[in-house]
Amino acid sequence: MKNSIVQEKSFQFSLKIIRLYKSLLSEKEYIISKQLLRSGTSIGANIEEALAGQSKRDFTAKMSISSKEARETKYWLRLLKESELTNLDVKSLILDIDELIRILTSIVKTSQQNLTKN
Repeated sequence: MKNSIVQEKSFQFSLKIIRLYKSLLSEKEYIISKQLLRSGTSIGANIEEALAGQSKRDFTAKMSISSKEARETKYWLRLLKESELTNLDVKSLILDIDELIRILTSIVKTSQQNLTKN
């Protein structure tokens, strides 16, 4: 079975987050890096669960959680950028997470509308 666009984008994003986490650890940044790893990889995990959902409600709930995790991840990335805890450039990751947030928001809105129609 072919992966969906959001599934593939979230997976690739998770790989980038893991690489960033490793770089942050080498700079001895342990607090934000751990939060970022948790929320950044959770996006894709929840998408995978949603795609295996037992019902439309289950799908919508898991996609909604994924959207929330994406927003949390954006928060940690912004905090890293603005706090100057590291010199690592996270601008491209912020662009990536903005794209994932837009996709997930659209999926959740459409799913919720479809639930209320039925």
